[in-house]
Amino acid sequence: MGIAERRIRQKVEVKTTILATAWQLVRAEGWQSLSIRRIADAIEYSVPVIYDHFENKEAILFEFTKQGFVLLCSKLEKAKEKYDTPAEQLTAIADAYWNFAFKNKEYFQLMFGIGMACCEFEKSIPEMLKVRKLVMEIIGDIVGKNKPADNLCLKYHTFWSILHGLISIKLTRKWDVSYELNKLVLHDAISGFIKNLKN
Repeated sequence: MGIAERRIRQKVEVKTTILATAWQLVRAEGWQSLSIRRIADAIEYSVPVIYDHFENKEAILFEFTKQGFVLLCSKLEKAKEKYDTPAEQLTAIADAYWNFAFKNKEYFQLMFGIGMACCEFEKSIPEMLKVRKLVMEIIGDIVGKNKPADNLCLKYHTFWSILHGLISIKLTRKWDVSYELNKLVLHDAISGFIKNLKN
């Protein structure tokens, strides 16, 4: 292996170490605890070494956002593939999205946190657009092809509002509603949503 190849490999290894360490900090203490200084201290490198690989903390967060959407997109596609009818597919996607939110809280909080620049991210993260298209196609199949596109967009946002609202309640007010009850509410809401789509 030549010097150039070795340098490239070392650069990749350091970048991987930075991300792995950042993820450990997030899992242990939450996103608010993450800083370039804390990452540098944890891996025993100088701060400039971190900046050689990432422009700033936001660049690290962006990497995790991409990872989260790749994972979410994969889960939703697998959920859809298990069923044949659009109604079953949409219900399966809602369940998969729900499960993703609670099994991957750190990703979910970053991906859908307040202040996230959705339009900018959608251009940079193809999986974001893929998730939107996946759900829009299924809603379109249920609604029928002769409905206006703006109606499909409205229905898409209604679907995500139901999911995000229920997930937010459970994530922020754990003591109020049991997980099981909240999941029943989700199924009831999605069932009603699907019935409304068919009318």
